[in-house]
Amino acid sequence: MSSQPTNPAPLRIGYCLSLTGPVADNSRSAQLAHEIWRNDINRRGGLLGRPVEFVCYDDRADPTLVSGLYERLMDEDKVDLVIGGYGTGTLAPAMPLIVARNRFFVGLMGLGVNGVSNHSGYFAMIPTGPHPDSALTEGFFELASSQTPRPTTVALISADAEFSRNPIIGARHNARTHGFDVVLERNYPLSTTDFAPLLNEIEEVVPDLLFICSYLSDSIGLVRAINAWEYTPKMVGASMIGPQSASVKATLGPLLNGVVNYEYWLPVPKMMFPGVADFIEEYQSQAASSGADPLGFYMAPQAYAQLQVLEQAVTATGSLDDAALIAYSRNAIFETVVGEVKFGENGEWAHPRVLQVQFQNIARYDLNEFKMPGKQVVVAPDEFASGNLIYPYARAKLPS
Repeated sequence: MSSQPTNPAPLRIGYCLSLTGPVADNSRSAQLAHEIWRNDINRRGGLLGRPVEFVCYDDRADPTLVSGLYERLMDEDKVDLVIGGYGTGTLAPAMPLIVARNRFFVGLMGLGVNGVSNHSGYFAMIPTGPHPDSALTEGFFELASSQTPRPTTVALISADAEFSRNPIIGARHNARTHGFDVVLERNYPLSTTDFAPLLNEIEEVVPDLLFICSYLSDSIGLVRAINAWEYTPKMVGASMIGPQSASVKATLGPLLNGVVNYEYWLPVPKMMFPGVADFIEEYQSQAASSGADPLGFYMAPQAYAQLQVLEQAVTATGSLDDAALIAYSRNAIFETVVGEVKFGENGEWAHPRVLQVQFQNIARYDLNEFKMPGKQVVVAPDEFASGNLIYPYARAKLPS
């Protein structure tokens, strides 16, 4: 009697994402990128010959839920591997459990979340390098310091939230390093809708630079208020999470002109790494039906690359053993849709790659504008630049 072939058991990867709450748009973008990778790997026969499945829970952007969800994934669902979710609010509360279990753990966009734990098994897809607090905003201050006439003062404003703490620490450091006087520092409740009182206070100290660390809805409110403001700083932006989102872009349109902000990848000639064009085309073809960000430039490439890192580690070691995956990943160079990735201190990228991007020549409240060349211009670093900074801010704004 001949034995019948058996189907291999699925290889299950567990994690949580903030699929509801203030960062749901970014999390849905990551989820779609993950699903595209899963479909790609399964078409190629799966990992270690096993079809890949996800077990993903919504943490509802509530850090108090995260540890319990990962405990459930490991102890009840008994997933084979765990990965990290979107941002600091999801990754930081997971770390104590991940450290205690000594798990291999590739996170997405958490800023400096391994600085205290120093877990050898943590690896970050955010390309802020070994000094993430300062790297996120260093380019903004470097750009400003090279302008003529040189600006000398800066006001720092930030949402009162977990995500803003490290960028503000970095901003203080970068301001000091590049010789800028901090003439005002304020935070505001994330629920703020009227920014006029805050801007009036800023106008009193007449800063050359306005450094902003904001989320999504407050980014919209701030940019609208700044465009209606009589005072015009010489540079505006730096650490705003909102303008990377397609919904924020479409809402603000021409009001974004002149803003300088960080990005990690954009479809400019010097960043068209192998596989990324095909991935973005596939992502955008599915985004509308998935309720994900229609462009996908900010989150999707990093999320797809996150699982390429996991894939290469598993394939190279032929193992799901956390210790083996950790040992391999400490020294490997990973080939991904965001280029070559090598990890260094605390599992951060060995070399930072944070872009400074200026919005230029946007004429309409139309998302298609942002697919066109010359609208989101990479102005630094030089190796990825697609154009030049328009300075000061007033010159880059279209006439109202």
